Amino acid sequence: MAEGRRGLGRGLSALLGEAEAENADAPAGEPAGVREIPIELIHRNPDQPRRRFGEAEIGELADSIREKGVLQPVLLRPAPDLPGEYQLVAGERRWRASQQAGLRAMPALIRELDDRQVLEIAIVENVQRADLGVVEEALSYKALMDRFGRTQEEVAQVVGKSRPHVANALRLLTLPEPVQLMLAEGRLTAGHARALVGHTEAVSLAREIIDRELNVRETEALVKRGAPETKSARPVAGRAGGKDADTMALEDDLSEVLGLPVEIKDAGGAGEIRIRYKTLEQLDDLCRRLTRGG
Repeated sequence: MAEGRRGLGRGLSALLGEAEAENADAPAGEPAGVREIPIELIHRNPDQPRRRFGEAEIGELADSIREKGVLQPVLLRPAPDLPGEYQLVAGERRWRASQQAGLRAMPALIRELDDRQVLEIAIVENVQRADLGVVEEALSYKALMDRFGRTQEEVAQVVGKSRPHVANALRLLTLPEPVQLMLAEGRLTAGHARALVGHTEAVSLAREIIDRELNVRETEALVKRGAPETKSARPVAGRAGGKDADTMALEDDLSEVLGLPVEIKDAGGAGEIRIRYKTLEQLDDLCRRLTRGG
């Protein structure tokens, strides 16, 4: 299902808030507030969501920086435990490439940000550029929820994704570590991995999927006929056979939000949603939920 990109266009500016009073003494030709910061005073963010940086990618950027300089400032905050030094909030690729290019200083914007804001901005920056792998993305969402008490709905609003998208990403973290590694390395797609969630033979199935180069539909068929499922992974009674993992996950999410069983029937992008209720009180509650804020 197509994933919307709600609010991503202004995500970083919204998180940073209104522009602060800018530095009136900025050099001519530089954006207001930009400062040249010695690279040795800049430290990476240990909570950076992106864990993998391609050497070739960094090398190409370093070549560009040698020729044209750093065209976009990095975003920094004062380092929490190092007075007079700074921590990266956004722009680690540029920082790494600038070191490789031999720069001694680089342009930066400095903002006072707390740990939650730093993590949110780092996630949004990477999501906007589609730089995060699916496991990195899921771990980032989990960190926001575990460390800062964010709900799935709040995380979805921050990063400009739907709540089902966030929920589906988090489900991938229930997979065994070997399967998560295959996913992080790009040997499996998120669609393959979602089909394996809850299955006791997920690791062996994942290896078979890779060896046989199965697509997602073939994977779902393999999982359905060949692997024992845990109790939590068995289809809910009344669900039609052959539904993909995304559709079933969306049914679960809608059921949780509405408080009633939801069934989605999809045929090539068109279909219907059925919501079942047993009492008039449930119907009244459903109407209130659907019309809230309308």
